[in-house]
Amino acid sequence: MSNTQKKKQSQRERRKKRIRAKILGTAERPRLCVFRSLKHIYAQIIDDQKAKVLVSANDGELAKKDQKEKKETMAKAVGKLIAQKASTKKIGVVVFDRGGFAYHGRIKALAEGAREGGLKF
Repeated sequence: MSNTQKKKQSQRERRKKRIRAKILGTAERPRLCVFRSLKHIYAQIIDDQKAKVLVSANDGELAKKDQKEKKETMAKAVGKLIAQKASTKKIGVVVFDRGGFAYHGRIKALAEGAREGGLKF
């Protein structure tokens, strides 16, 4: 890994720490945590008090035809998928944790997809 990659990663970790200090997922309002890699996007709904993952979704769970779409449309589909899974577990309100990533592009698309799916945050 090059020096600039290490620097970017450490900066994201610092932002993530800052965000996690303020955000806490409870049983009434769990945390919607997002992770984005270069190729994939993952989302989890976590109850921090019990340290349990309640619901998870990623772009690998989508249908094969959806996987050939652009990354941003796939992220929106993952947002809708996690909202659908959350509604089956009777989760309606969450706290959004962007995980140190900027709120634009795929992170924003996932959040909009989750909102369209019925999650409130």
